[in-house]
Amino acid sequence: MGKHIGFVSTRFAGTDGVSLEASKWREVLIRNGHTCFWFAGELDRAPERSFLVPEAHFRHEKIEWINSKIFGKKQRTAEVTKEIENLKNHLKKHLRTFIRKFKIDILIVENSLSIPMNLPLGLALTETIAETLIPTIAHHHDFHWERVRYTLTAAGDYIRMSFPPNLHNIEHVVINSVAQEELALRTGISSLIIPNVLDFENPPRVKIGRTEAFRLSIGLKSEDIMILQPTRIVQRKGIEHAVELVKELKDPRYKLVVSHEAGDEGFEYAEWLKEEAKGHGVDLRLFNARMADPLGDNNNGIQKDHFSLWDVYPHADFITYPSLYEGFGNAFLEAIYFKKPILINRYSIFVRDIEPRGFDLVVMDGFLSRRTVSKVREILENPERMKKMVDYNYEIARRHYSFAVLQRWLKTILVNFFGMED
Repeated sequence: MGKHIGFVSTRFAGTDGVSLEASKWREVLIRNGHTCFWFAGELDRAPERSFLVPEAHFRHEKIEWINSKIFGKKQRTAEVTKEIENLKNHLKKHLRTFIRKFKIDILIVENSLSIPMNLPLGLALTETIAETLIPTIAHHHDFHWERVRYTLTAAGDYIRMSFPPNLHNIEHVVINSVAQEELALRTGISSLIIPNVLDFENPPRVKIGRTEAFRLSIGLKSEDIMILQPTRIVQRKGIEHAVELVKELKDPRYKLVVSHEAGDEGFEYAEWLKEEAKGHGVDLRLFNARMADPLGDNNNGIQKDHFSLWDVYPHADFITYPSLYEGFGNAFLEAIYFKKPILINRYSIFVRDIEPRGFDLVVMDGFLSRRTVSKVREILENPERMKKMVDYNYEIARRHYSFAVLQRWLKTILVNFFGMED
């Protein structure tokens, strides 16, 4: 019998990694007869299955005020503690209503027990889970110890309690082996590794009209060759290496397109990138409209001027992914899924968890060598070599990063909680 599954996070909207991965889990769960519901401070999911609480968002003014008083500080005032407690109790009340209203059997908490972007939400979840004994999967994408901004804090007591909490009715899931080791070392908590996945059993469904509309919207001509950087514009994505690659290819047909807007971490890096591209004579196209989630359950509600990544990838000739750090790397899997060749920087998780799978890729090691540029040019100019490469990569990904892999893990967790169904 299918379960009612409640996803909880600060937001389920757009194409950040947490929202995208939650959509994939939802897809696998509904294929297995379960029903999914959503609790967050920002939602673009089906309204009839959504429970919106503005204070759950990390950008809510009260949460931003708390964050300004506890991070980068050694001491917090009684006033701040009181506000944290008030919001925690407010969110607890709504969490209980959410569980009751939708008859939730199990919670899946996406990153809200991993990183204290919304401290009261993490506390509210911890207490609710402890008090109700509701089975819970805590899906951790990244932890507070991986972020410099959380190094100095006046809320260490709260963080030790809830990020993450060590409760026997929580199954902890991480996305890479380094996170698994660090979690055990720092907290004594054991966890499962479930990597990010895509539906490799079913190739992507491409809507030709939408993809052509996207190409027109960024002003590309038929003879242009599109180098796609399919990420947000944040410094750790290393987009300056993509600019350098296009410069070194020395061909005016090559256009560098960045698919996501800036904003989550400010606009200074985006402005610097524009100047860098201009100075090197690189045609850089920043796509400023908000990207929609191609796997969300409210796609009928996507506005006509909003595109999804599934409208962008088909027109890409080559993918750049020179990130300095990634928890896993959604864009890497997406490039393989759409059978596109890719340049990747050997970030630590890639080296440890992905590279040993044996993918055929163009790699760089922190800098762009002449040899790497030559290899990119050779692939772009040799369709036969490119096809062999992308087909080979797709098959490896199908074996290791498919929905079937995720389905097996989720079934195991549900059996651990509820036993075998008849």
